[in-house]
Amino acid sequence: MTATVLGTAVTAAAAAPAQGPATGLARFHHQDVRWAQCVAPPMPEGTPQDEVDKWNEAWRSMDCAAIKVPKDYRRPGGDTLTVNLSRLRAKNPAQRRGVLFLNPGGPGVQARLQPVMHKEAALAGSYDLIGVDPRGTSGPDRLLCDLPPGPRPFFSRPTDAQLTAIEKYARQNEEGCRRAGGDLRPYISTANTARDMDVVRAALGEEKINYLGYSYGTYLGAVYGSLFPRRLDRSVLDSSMHPDWSYYKASWQQSVAARQNVDAWAAWIAQRDNTYHLGTSAAAVRATIDELGRRLEKHPLPDPNWPDASPVDQSRFDLYLGFLSAARPRWHILAQLVNDFRKQLPSSGEVSRDASEAMRLLASDRDEPEQENGTYTAVTCERDWPGDLKAYYRKMRQFRDKYPYGEGAMAAAPTACTFRSFTPPEQPVDLERKGYPTGLVVQNEYDAATKYEGGPAMARKLGHRLISVRDDGTHGVYRNNPCATQKINDYLIKGRLPDQNSWCEGAPRPDIPADHSGGGRAEDRGPEKSLAAQARSIIKKYPQAPAMKPWPARAR
Repeated sequence: MTATVLGTAVTAAAAAPAQGPATGLARFHHQDVRWAQCVAPPMPEGTPQDEVDKWNEAWRSMDCAAIKVPKDYRRPGGDTLTVNLSRLRAKNPAQRRGVLFLNPGGPGVQARLQPVMHKEAALAGSYDLIGVDPRGTSGPDRLLCDLPPGPRPFFSRPTDAQLTAIEKYARQNEEGCRRAGGDLRPYISTANTARDMDVVRAALGEEKINYLGYSYGTYLGAVYGSLFPRRLDRSVLDSSMHPDWSYYKASWQQSVAARQNVDAWAAWIAQRDNTYHLGTSAAAVRATIDELGRRLEKHPLPDPNWPDASPVDQSRFDLYLGFLSAARPRWHILAQLVNDFRKQLPSSGEVSRDASEAMRLLASDRDEPEQENGTYTAVTCERDWPGDLKAYYRKMRQFRDKYPYGEGAMAAAPTACTFRSFTPPEQPVDLERKGYPTGLVVQNEYDAATKYEGGPAMARKLGHRLISVRDDGTHGVYRNNPCATQKINDYLIKGRLPDQNSWCEGAPRPDIPADHSGGGRAEDRGPEKSLAAQARSIIKKYPQAPAMKPWPARAR
């Protein structure tokens, strides 16, 4: 079995109704949408009260509703599912130009908080902001997977013996998804989520929608436009998936991108050996961090602030390297973390409390649940994955040596989809733009989650304009990059398209002079500032930078 690319065509026999008032959907299109003030889901026990108050206030600022959609669009008279949505009305009703649907990606990430997250954006004045939770992510029809017992094996550089443990977990993961998901999983797909969006559009009484989607949400938006071209007006695809890559290729390309970011960081560090003492060439810096990783594998550093958390071993160190090197303004903090680990290994034998706090601020981890998001797995299983386990093993052996940072070899590992226990009822949608206006694709040059090549490829596929951000490895452009944000606002609010293949500059690298440069200033850094204080300063200066691993690092 070979991986199926995103551009695989829909066959006439398999395709569900494409657009418009299809037979049997009238009762869904004309249902009553009952808005009410949103009620916040509970936060985990132990959350500080000020965070709870902010959480509750964010939800209270929006209206929420629930609508019914067909479980199976080929049989709209059958069972139904509940889809939850939220709304933040346009601040300037006189300038309102319709609804803007927002999707944060995933797959399987809830979208209802998106409107309030964009409430300070310029577009909030002109649009009703709508967040539609993808089917299976919330409410009574939430799809979950039972997790196998014990922690998920995570080895950025697995030994041959550890490859079988990874395979075993993937098999058990699929069994847990089959057991918990029942007969719902085949109907949790990108195409059906796009169809749900059109039911929401019709129920809201809107002739067209506008769209802003991130990451996997770019593919969802492209599918919506392909199925419902007469229902889509302006669209922005931010940090695009590659239209011709399988989910498996999109996954392992993340580790390729992580290596590119680590290489760029190592070259920058090598020019500042008088400051960091990690090596005078990029190769020497990589040798230093790889040797430190081997030492951490033998002597993992526990976290004194979080004794129940996994210690910093080689795999976790590789993960931090891949993630933190993506954000250029954080490069000096990553170098200091490396030196902190080097210092702590022969002395205290645990992560310093200062480094622990900085890591929590910049690269937060999540507790291991007993169940995981089943929508992520169902959607990524909507296409075939390679069936030859030896091919996975060959790829993982290659990645543990050549691309070990970030997820490393785990990005090339078999997943539950390798052992998929259901057959998708339809083929993926053929992406095309016929009948809706030219839109935007925006992409960071070194995006660590959706590799840069996806942006130009999606722009070519759909005939959209492309905005690229130079020398930036983070994920998500809108409201992170002022130059690109202005271009996006000009398009969404005023209808002004930028020139094709426009470029913006990314967030700057730290202002720390290279050796023998004789100038510069060490901004946000100095002996009086702790690592945690530097992390807070960077977060304050670049508040939109991500604080967690981006899609599609496996849900755990």
